[in-house]
Parts: sequence; C-alpha cells; structure tokens
Amino acid sequence: MEFIKITDVEKTYPSGVTALYGLNLKIKKGDFVFIIGASGSGKSTLIKMLYREEKATQGEIIIGGVNVGKLKNGKVYKLRRKLGIVFQDFKLLPKLTVYENVAFVLEMFGYDKSEIRAKTLKALDLVGLKEKVKSYPSELSGGEQQRVAIARAIVNAPKLLICDEPTGNLDPDISLEIMKVLEVINNLGTTVIVVTHDRDVVNKMKKRVILLDKGKLKKDFEKGTYDKNEKF
Repeated sequence: MEFIKITDVEKTYPSGVTALYGLNLKIKKGDFVFIIGASGSGKSTLIKMLYREEKATQGEIIIGGVNVGKLKNGKVYKLRRKLGIVFQDFKLLPKLTVYENVAFVLEMFGYDKSEIRAKTLKALDLVGLKEKVKSYPSELSGGEQQRVAIARAIVNAPKLLICDEPTGNLDPDISLEIMKVLEVINNLGTTVIVVTHDRDVVNKMKKRVILLDKGKLKKDFEKGTYDKNEKF
C-alpha cells in the first residue's frame, strides 16, 4: 500500500541554490528505506520536506493521504504527531532522566499519567533500556543515548519514523545494533526512512536504497549493496 508519494518535487532556496530537481518517489507502508548520497545531493532537504520544516518549490508530497505542502502552518503539528524523528546528535534534555526524556513527548500531547507510564516503559523496553529509566543522558554511552532518542521518537506509535544520520557518531558495532532496533520497530509496522553515509550499515541491512546525486534520483535498489567503487 502506497504511503508516501513524491511527485515532480523541486526545491530552490531563496539563495538561488536548487537542492532537488523533479524528484519522483513512492514508498509503501511498512517499507524500510535508506536514503544515501554525497553532501549536497539533497538528502537533508528531502527529509525536511517530509516533516515540513521546508516546503517544495514545485510538485507535491503526499503522506498517508495528506498533501504536506498544502498544510497551513498552524496544522503542521498534526502531521508531526504522526511522525517520529531521530537526529544524529540525539537532542536529549540533559537535566531530565531517561524516563522523563521519553515521557515529555506524551506530556506535550496531553496524555494522562497512567498512559504516559505505560507507553514510556513500553518504548524503553522495545529499545532495550527499561533498566535505565532513572539514568541521566550523561551517564549513558552514545549508543544508549541514541536508543533513548529512538524511544522518544516512537513513544506515540508514529506511522513514519525518519532518522537523520542516526549512527553518525557511533562506532560500527553500535551502529549495527541501532539499525537492528530500527528493524524491530519496522517489523511492528512502522515505515522507516534512514539518511546515512554508513556504507557498512547499508550493505549489512540489505534494505531498499535510494541514491540521490546532485538533487536527482540516481538509483533505486530493492536490496542495496555497494562495491567500493560506488560513490556516495
């Protein structure tokens, strides 16, 4: 079932720089997709448009039947409630515990305390950190901090999880562990999109891979693997 449809999308910034040219993509519900490409290929612009930090100059992006570009600014929060976003630098609140970092999202959405507790513990259990609920970010390893960030992103059961270089600061073994966590989440029905430069992760996961080059779709592999001569 088609979940994301990107049609003839172009993005030109006020500076005059065009980041994407006539991009067409379809992503099915429940897909696990890597988006790769060299710096300046348009990866970051694409995912920012998915969660409406940026708007397309031309074309349209449909997510779950919603035309993202036509959403009024005051309605963007409704889109983002259905999304989870994970960043390279974790963006955890240092003065809050692991539990509080994850629960904070649900508090913002107005859930009652019993729901918050149940959902928060479920998310932390899913990423393997239920025993760290009282720890602070400074007491965690980089991999554990990223797991907290993932738990926070999925605590509201999003239909789409977007990860922007989620393993960029992690060593290879921990990077693969994080990908396996994302795979578990994907197997539960969440559509997962991962932007990465990590060739080893891409090769080991063997998921669908979309390669962007200078703002255009260069290749679309069902199960991506790369030889050392493939540049991205």
